[in-house]
Amino acid sequence: FSQSSHGVLQRQSLSTALKQPPTIIKQSVKDYIVDPRDNIIIECEAKGNPVPTFSWRRNGKFFNIGKDPRVTMRKRSGTLEIGFRSGGRPEDYEGEYQCFATNDFGVALSNKILLRVSKAPLWPKEVLEPVVVTEGSPLVLPCNPPPGLPPPITFWMNSAMSPIPQDKRVSMGLNGDLYFSNVLAQDAHTDYSCNARFLFTHTIQQKNPFTLKVQTTEPYNDTSYNATDPYGGRKIPESTPTLLSPSGSESSKMVLRDDQLLLECIAAGVPTPTIKWFKKGGELAGRKVKFENYNKTLKIISVSEEDSGEYMCMANNHLGSIRHSIFVQVKAAPYWLDKPIDLVLAPDENGRLVCRANGNPKPNIQWLINGQPIDSAPLNPSRQVQGDTIIFRSVQMGSSAVYQCNASNQHGYLLANAFVSVLDMPPRMLGPKNQLIKVIENNRTFLDCPFFGSPLPELRWFKNGQGSGLDGGQYRVYINGTLEIKRARAEDEGTYTCVANSILGKAENQVRLEVKEPTRIVRGPERQSVNRGTTARFDCKVKSDPSLPFTVAWTKDDKPLSLGWRLKKDEESLTIPNVNEGDEGTYACTVKSEIDQDSASARLIVLDRPDPPMDLDLSDPAARSVRLTWIPGNDHRSPITEFLVQFEEDQWESGRWQDLATYPGDLNSVILQLAPFVNYQFRVIAVNSVGRSTPSRPSPRYKTSGAAPDVIPRGLQGRGSKKDNMEITWEPLLNLERNGRNLHYNVCWRRKDSGEDWSNVTTLQSKHVVHNTETYVPYEIKVQARNEFGAGPESNVVIGYSGEDKPTDAPTDLRVSKVDSTKANIHWKPVDLNSVQGEFKEYRLYYWRESSLVPSLLVSKEKKTKGFYSTMAEPSGILSDLVPYSKYKMFMVVANSRFEGPPSNTVEFTTKEGVPDAPRFFRINRRNLDTIYLEWDKPLEPNGILIGYQLKYQTVNGTRLGRTQLETFLPNMTDFTLRLPDRSTRYKFYLSALTQVGAGEVYAEESPHFANEGDPNSNQVDIATQGWFIGLMCAIALIILILLIVCFIKRSRGGKYPVRDKKDLPLDPVDHKDQDGSFDYHSDEDNKPLQGSQTSLDGNVKESDDSLVDYGEGGDGQFNEDGSFIGQYTVKKDKDETEGNESSEATSPVNAIYSLA
Repeated sequence: FSQSSHGVLQRQSLSTALKQPPTIIKQSVKDYIVDPRDNIIIECEAKGNPVPTFSWRRNGKFFNIGKDPRVTMRKRSGTLEIGFRSGGRPEDYEGEYQCFATNDFGVALSNKILLRVSKAPLWPKEVLEPVVVTEGSPLVLPCNPPPGLPPPITFWMNSAMSPIPQDKRVSMGLNGDLYFSNVLAQDAHTDYSCNARFLFTHTIQQKNPFTLKVQTTEPYNDTSYNATDPYGGRKIPESTPTLLSPSGSESSKMVLRDDQLLLECIAAGVPTPTIKWFKKGGELAGRKVKFENYNKTLKIISVSEEDSGEYMCMANNHLGSIRHSIFVQVKAAPYWLDKPIDLVLAPDENGRLVCRANGNPKPNIQWLINGQPIDSAPLNPSRQVQGDTIIFRSVQMGSSAVYQCNASNQHGYLLANAFVSVLDMPPRMLGPKNQLIKVIENNRTFLDCPFFGSPLPELRWFKNGQGSGLDGGQYRVYINGTLEIKRARAEDEGTYTCVANSILGKAENQVRLEVKEPTRIVRGPERQSVNRGTTARFDCKVKSDPSLPFTVAWTKDDKPLSLGWRLKKDEESLTIPNVNEGDEGTYACTVKSEIDQDSASARLIVLDRPDPPMDLDLSDPAARSVRLTWIPGNDHRSPITEFLVQFEEDQWESGRWQDLATYPGDLNSVILQLAPFVNYQFRVIAVNSVGRSTPSRPSPRYKTSGAAPDVIPRGLQGRGSKKDNMEITWEPLLNLERNGRNLHYNVCWRRKDSGEDWSNVTTLQSKHVVHNTETYVPYEIKVQARNEFGAGPESNVVIGYSGEDKPTDAPTDLRVSKVDSTKANIHWKPVDLNSVQGEFKEYRLYYWRESSLVPSLLVSKEKKTKGFYSTMAEPSGILSDLVPYSKYKMFMVVANSRFEGPPSNTVEFTTKEGVPDAPRFFRINRRNLDTIYLEWDKPLEPNGILIGYQLKYQTVNGTRLGRTQLETFLPNMTDFTLRLPDRSTRYKFYLSALTQVGAGEVYAEESPHFANEGDPNSNQVDIATQGWFIGLMCAIALIILILLIVCFIKRSRGGKYPVRDKKDLPLDPVDHKDQDGSFDYHSDEDNKPLQGSQTSLDGNVKESDDSLVDYGEGGDGQFNEDGSFIGQYTVKKDKDETEGNESSEATSPVNAIYSLA
């Protein structure tokens, strides 16, 4: 068996072994009303050991069930069933029933059940005469429903089964009567019938209707009635309030405790009085007090003793008021204070039964034993009755019995059974053995240990079988054996033992407790608003006890979420791609372990572009406006921020929609400002944070009437295209500015300050040419638009000029001063402005670079211009951005808007020497692990005579830089080899060219990694020791040897080789030295090979006259195998001596191969 089923079996075996007096467990209600159409069932169920037998009393006498064939009793039960299939009347079985359950140890009693049959009597037949009443008088229509069981629910209707409207003036009272505070003429338009609805039979009975005849002092007109003047303007005598219910100035009301209190106050008067309620010495506020029936009824639910007192209602209108006092008295049927409970005692034990009840008036307490008054029972020396308490001392076996306590007063009674069972039994454990309980840390937990024994054993708890009993502080032991641990901690884990001890023996059980970390969502889903079509992601990251497996489940709107092909769930999140409106809702992540759970939820809101507006309507037409109204479409949870109104017209750009205006999103009716003479139609686009809606359907067309132009033509100006004319131009009006047909322009002009009359012309174009003008004279011009409806406003007068001619004079005495390497100051004498023959624009300087002072350096002679605006008597300016060390020429002209004048004198000047540009290139090659080879070329613009190069370099280690070192070179040096002290060393180089002025622009580079170089900290391998490299070198050496042998064989056979003597060659040296040691620059032959040099058969290179040695200050231009230069500069050696020196390329096997080709 499982632990739980084992515990159930233990309890069942115990209940089988224990002898127990009977106990009533189910019975019918005291006031039992039955439906006459159904069988009658009177319930009575009881338990006990042995199983009880049942008997009944009816109206205080034994009810012999066996003699009545209609009455049967259910098996193993006392429930009676009374059937009427074979005849009989239910009314014959009305009466008071009481059930008795009996076994060997006592008798238990049910309540006295009053059985009554539901009744729905008919209305008494009566003939109702029409009720005649004067308008303004009060009226009460009596209902007097038949006395049903239970009482019927009443309501008023007319003959057409329509409810009678009730209000402050007309309402139904608590007794079912219909009250009119005052009668109006229109009350006679219907009849009034009281209806009674019987709940058990589900029937409605209708009383014969009342007919009203209202007598009026003035004729009544249906159309004159309104709520503010119910009398239709007729004069009805006003009256002070009087009470229709209750009557008199005071009344009384009795209500039972826990019942519902209903107080009513209905008043008559014209105008209809208002009802207010008060309580003397108290307030009518709180949840218990409600006002109903237009304040005419005060209701208090679940009345208590403090609700007794004096209540006052006041009815008042503007003529006066009336009051009525209702004295409420709260009585109480008996209710329990201490209900007697079953008592199990061992022999010689003591105990007591307590039966305390209260009520108003105070109830009488009566004790019975096994259904008989205790006074008539045999004397028992161990039992003593003291009012509401029975005391038992030293009970003995065989004294078991069922005791009844009856508490009664005039409003009702209470009956309770409590048995006293005397038995002896050693302690027994009723729960499962060795139960495992898992609890979450810091939670309160209960360890159950159900037990039984007689006498009642003493129960104690122990932890891990050690120490004294657990009680107090963190622990609490309940009387039923349960141990409470108020806040479970990790150290509370262990085995708990409960031990039950009595004089008859001992029993124990164990419970294993494990304390776990809680399962919690540490990052839950968050509320999101996402655009439709995007992706939403909800997080659900869980932290839990490692020993507790858990599951994660997602719900949407409290329903399990179906994870199909679209929705994806992983360990920590839920992803919803391509969100649509159906995805909107509340998503909850629930994580469950076997002992706890946690959940978190968030709402997903799907935003979308709004639906297009609907039902566009035009109203309020005017000459230049119309009202446009529309119904906004669904905003899809993103509020509409604005509406865009567009228009289309069918005259000039039919079919093209244009923006007209935007309006706030809370408007749906706007007045559109329109242009005249346009046939419009409109559409509206809604805009929210997601985007624009599709356009609405177009509105009906609306054509505005024509008008004279409103707009002045823009951009009016007058300029000459020739020296004897003036072109007047302006921008034509836009299509929507025409305002009508036959648009034309009226153009006016006159010479400025001449006093002449205006000349004018009308044209359809946006241009007019005035001929035969003088050269560059000012004119006043203006323009005006006209159409078939009239003339528009005139433009302001604008000054225009006739055409310009070539200036006649040239600037004179052009000269320079303060010339440096890049700029010069310019001076000249101005011209007479009248000779400009137009608008003076500037003095325009033309200048160009004639040549460079650096020999043989070709330059561009492109002319450049610079303008100077000056009207001073002695103008001057600065010419900048010149190239240093160059010869420039320049001249100046004066310019107007169209022409330039004759040139000034030409001036020649030279700029001073400057610092050079950066070298043309700067390359760094790392040919092997130990050296770096640097190579560069001369600057494109030396800006002077080069005197050499300056190289600065420093080591680089991450972000740290080493000490700067400096090398200088002669101008003919364009390479340098640097031996590395350490293979992993890296450098940063800064190279600049030098003139007499100083160092030029710096060219910076950083040394690269060697091709075979790996991590500097890794073990480096010398390439010379690699097997593949040694093999390659051997193969190359063998090829060279074979080629040399072939060459010698050919030579020995008389082969001729063309050898050209150096002296016979027409040399064109690349570098010709001037006397000062500088170099000539050639623009297109810098990269040609040296002519006159020839490679010898043995790999030696014969030096030309203009080799590097010729320009050195020392001899022996020797190079190591690695290409580094090791020679010292000395005096130039004899030519024959230098011819034998090895070239830096002689050791290259590749060069040797090329020399044989």
